[in-house]
Parts: sequence; C-alpha cells; structure tokens
Amino acid sequence: MQDAPHPATAPDTDVSQPWNKDNQAWWDWYVSLADNEGEITAFEPAPPLPDMPLPGDDAVIAELARPYPLSPDDVAFFRTNGFIKLKGVFSPGAVLKLRAELVRQLQAAFGTDVDGGVQDRFLSLEMVWTDNPLLRAYVLSPRVAKICADLLGVRAVRLYHDNVLSKQPGCGRTPWHFDDHHFPLDTHDVVTAWAPAQAIPLAMGPLAFAHPLDVHTLVDAVAFEKSSTSYDRGVAETFRRHNVAVDETPFEIGEVSFHHNLSFHTAARNRTDRSRIVLANTYYADGARVVEAPTMVSGDWQKFMPGVGPGEVAASPLNPVCWPVPGAGDE
Repeated sequence: MQDAPHPATAPDTDVSQPWNKDNQAWWDWYVSLADNEGEITAFEPAPPLPDMPLPGDDAVIAELARPYPLSPDDVAFFRTNGFIKLKGVFSPGAVLKLRAELVRQLQAAFGTDVDGGVQDRFLSLEMVWTDNPLLRAYVLSPRVAKICADLLGVRAVRLYHDNVLSKQPGCGRTPWHFDDHHFPLDTHDVVTAWAPAQAIPLAMGPLAFAHPLDVHTLVDAVAFEKSSTSYDRGVAETFRRHNVAVDETPFEIGEVSFHHNLSFHTAARNRTDRSRIVLANTYYADGARVVEAPTMVSGDWQKFMPGVGPGEVAASPLNPVCWPVPGAGDE
C-alpha cells in the first residue's frame, strides 16, 4: 500500500477549468499520464506496405459511399461489448491513399519525416477535412457514418471531429480511458471510427478494448489525476483484480474499429520502426446538446463546434449530418 500523499503533493483532481492550449499540447499532456516501464531499446521492423498503384480520387470517393454489409450479429456484439473490429471497411488501395495524404499533412504541419527514425512522440492534427476534398471523403464517408448510426441504433449522426493520430516509433502507451471524459456531449450515442492507415501488428500498439461495455462501472471510483499516472495504473489494477477481458489483436489492412464513448481502451507502445498513423473520426446522434460544464479533458472543443455554447444543441456548420446523406434519403 502506498503512503498517503503529503499535502504539498496531494492528488490534483480538479479538471473543471477549460483547456487553454492547442490540441497538440493536449495530446502531449495526455500521453504523459500513461504508466510506462523503461525505454525501448530494440525496434521491430514494421511489415512492408503493399506494393500497388493507388486508386484515383473518384474511385475512393465511390468506395466510401457504398454501404458496408453490417450483420445483426455485428450490431449485437457492439452493443454488448462497446466495440467491434470490422474487416474490409477500406480497400488496401484506399488505405494506402489515405496514408500518403496523412503523411503529407503531418510532415507539412510538424516539419519532420514522420517515418524517419525514432522520434518518441504522439502527433495529432484535427479538422483536416475542411479544406482537403480527398480527406473530406474519408471523414464524411456515408459508408462509415451509416455503420456508426446502425451500431448506435439512431437515425442520423453528425461529425464531432476528425483526428489524425501518429504514434511515432518509440512513443509510449496511450493511457486507459473512455471517451465520455473527452467529448462534451450530453448523450451516450457517440462512437469513434478508428481507421488505421496501415496494418497494425502487436508491436506497433493496436487499440485494445476492455469488455463487456459495462466494465466502466468498475472504475467509477478511480480518481482522475491531471498530473500523474495514477489513473492509468488504478484502472489497470482494477481490471486485473476483476479479471476483465481485454481484446488486443492486430489490425489487418483495411480493418476499422468502432468504439462507444463508454468503452474503456488503451494502446501499447510503438516498438516498430514505422509510425502508427490512424484517422479517428467521432460521430454522435443528431440532436445531442453540449453538456453544461465542459472541462479541460474535453480539450479545445469549441474549435470543433464554433458558436455553440454549453447546453446548446451541438450542430455547428463544422458538425454536418454524415448519415443519412443530406438530400439522398435513407438507403
């Protein structure tokens, strides 16, 4: 048992203040809350990317508009466990085209070779869809949005925001968390589509999910501290004590996971020589409102919902309805 904290070093659990920095600074802070052991000294070679010609933009846009064959068993699995991994949501060509564009975006933003050796950082970009027609097709994809609406059992979903995530070689763990802390929405009809821009072997740190969905109730009493790794360690220990099942499996190329905002998840270190690049888009049920008191854990949420205040309907011009396709009706 640990000694009680000295008053001068008491846990800092007050997150009521708003976040006052940018989104990259938020991620730099957030990954610092993960419990890691030692340094990575040996890196595994990442599997080679497929050697194939990239499809044209029109072909990708058409692919991203075609419905995905979601089964009743898929829906039942998601609603029980809070997540599902679906194979073949994107074709290999669409994945490679996505990766090439995301690498360009990251390198332009950070002035670094994203795959150029050990850099030990978690890079993030958001709102890339607003001025990039190709990335807009991925983020506003009717194929992806319909999956989200069907998994949640709602008629229509809006985009909260996109998030380009690059876990560079040598970067440590992503702490245990659920997204209910992060999205200032007054609904649990929220799902994130986590689309890898390459295959993800175990050594690269795939997303790992605790299940079933209601395991989040086991850690309600674990206090979130904004300046230590205690929350990550507390959740991990609670899950071990209760023998909670964790799904940690590789991602094939084209495989996409979908997780509920109450789904607890984490990701291991990237021990390979290639960045783990992902496009993570979050969608929510049309009609939801912003909570009355967003916190610093929600980051720069007003960037994603400009002009929308606490308690108001979350429906800014940057939160378009992605399914059903406006003007097309349900399919």
